Amino acid sequence: MVEWIPPWLIFIFGAAFVPFLKGRLRNTYLLFLPVLAFLNLINMPEGKGYVMNFLDYRLILCRVDNLSLPFGYIFVIITFIIFIFSLHLKENKEFALGLVYGGSATGVVFAGDFITLFIFWEIMAVSATFIVWGNKTKASRDAGFRYILFHLVGGVCLLAGIIIQVYTAGTTEFNWTGLNGTGSYFILLGFAINAAIPPLHAWLPDAYPEAPVTGAGYLTAFTTKTAVYVLARGFAGTEFLAWTGAFMAVYGIIYAMLQDDMRRLLSYHIVSQVGFMVCGIGLGTAMAINGAVAHAFSNILYKTLLFMSTGSIIYVTGKRLLSDLSGSDLYKKMPVTLVLYTIGAFSISGIPLMNGFISKGMIMYATGLQLHGSIHLMLGFASVGTFLSVALKLCYFAWFGSNKERAVEAKEPPINMLAGMGFTAFLCILIGIHPKILYDILPFALDYQPFKAAKVISTILLLSGTGLGFMLIIKKLSPVPRISLDTDWIYRKGAKKLISIMEIPITRLVAGINRVVFDLLPSSLSRASKNPLALLKIALGKVFLQFAAPEKREEIIHRIMTEKENYPEYTIKRLPIGTSVLLTVLFMLIYLLTYYV
Repeated sequence: MVEWIPPWLIFIFGAAFVPFLKGRLRNTYLLFLPVLAFLNLINMPEGKGYVMNFLDYRLILCRVDNLSLPFGYIFVIITFIIFIFSLHLKENKEFALGLVYGGSATGVVFAGDFITLFIFWEIMAVSATFIVWGNKTKASRDAGFRYILFHLVGGVCLLAGIIIQVYTAGTTEFNWTGLNGTGSYFILLGFAINAAIPPLHAWLPDAYPEAPVTGAGYLTAFTTKTAVYVLARGFAGTEFLAWTGAFMAVYGIIYAMLQDDMRRLLSYHIVSQVGFMVCGIGLGTAMAINGAVAHAFSNILYKTLLFMSTGSIIYVTGKRLLSDLSGSDLYKKMPVTLVLYTIGAFSISGIPLMNGFISKGMIMYATGLQLHGSIHLMLGFASVGTFLSVALKLCYFAWFGSNKERAVEAKEPPINMLAGMGFTAFLCILIGIHPKILYDILPFALDYQPFKAAKVISTILLLSGTGLGFMLIIKKLSPVPRISLDTDWIYRKGAKKLISIMEIPITRLVAGINRVVFDLLPSSLSRASKNPLALLKIALGKVFLQFAAPEKREEIIHRIMTEKENYPEYTIKRLPIGTSVLLTVLFMLIYLLTYYV
């Protein structure tokens, strides 16, 4: 007998009741659901549950093992945190969507077969789109449409790959796949879009900054991290992913440095940080996989903290550009938010005693063990760039800055927002000080000592040098309002250009189709309906003409011409329409009775 229930079911089923609740009852219910899901998780034994047959295949609705559990834990924890952060909201729609989004993401990591995975994968894309639309602005509406289009393409690629893979392998079970055929390439492409692997990443910095302040927390936690999970499950040890991840880490940093919008800057850092995880998956060793999973766990915490902190600024001031905030002295008006942001910034930068130092160090250590010098160097460069852009540039220009002409009204955000950020900051520090909490839930047994003197000292010296360099070039890093087009240029500019080039040919083609469909075809059908017998004689006459003897040709041509002259006027006797319908129904009834009896 199964004594536990799938954790995704708690969230998705629980979402159905949210619209009917208000006030304290709603808040209590929202906080109770993730607690219940977490208690359910820690009591779930490893193995496969809720297995059912579909057609000739086995659906595994919940597979519990040492790879799915860490993602399940953090998804439930972060949902609890975001609910605390969002309790001041009056409307219930975002909470319901958050539960469906979090539930479907949890469904992905516990899915034991491709069919179940695909269903949750698509639910996740749709619910995330509605969260982006929750900001109710033109920018969020447009970004949401682009988001769903990207993910629909990814879903089609994934579905095509699944169909080919299932046909080839004869099973729907989702295990290690590797690059072993056409189906696996399509599956990897579908996963790569959700992982925001360049050049398939533009949806992320496009959509995430346009989401509501509270809704952005869900986005940072689920979509890219489920992609990390499925890559670890299906493509661990695929070498080109190691190089792809290293490239992502550097690529995201370069674009982050160009941004003026706080949340767009942090969105590019998601690309960069996921690059560390993808790199670990590509390396494929036990240490590297542990590092990738640990970094996903840590990233969800500190990245959500960063989005909540900058979201608090937007909530209080209504401003999201660093160029609008520089010099507004927010450090005097929002000191608690500044401290909490700093903890998140130190965590993502890998400062000792923060969770990012633990997880990022594991991936760097894995690259060193495998003597991947170039990859190690690229990840090191990305680490320096992360500290420079998040801990120094964004922090300085958002809270301090040199332009003293700006006056911004601000105060600390509501207490529930501070509580959500405070709990997240506490977890970042707790894991950084006591990493065994994280080690105990990782996929493989681990013997890693992060606090070796040489490691700690080298990290501090490197980041201190970065801080000194920032002070020397601070004026050159001053935020400037700019549009930095990425690969989204293809659909923002390139698509418009293509449409303008193709406008005349397409217009002519459409006009031709309209003429055939709405002019020529109806008139021809109308004439044919007036004299179907004559039309049949003309057609048969033309056929006979091809095979007739020479002496018969003139006679046949004469008959055809005669019929054509009388064609529009001559009509044949038809049965009344009621009789025709009756005969048709009787024929179908007799046919069905004959076929089934």
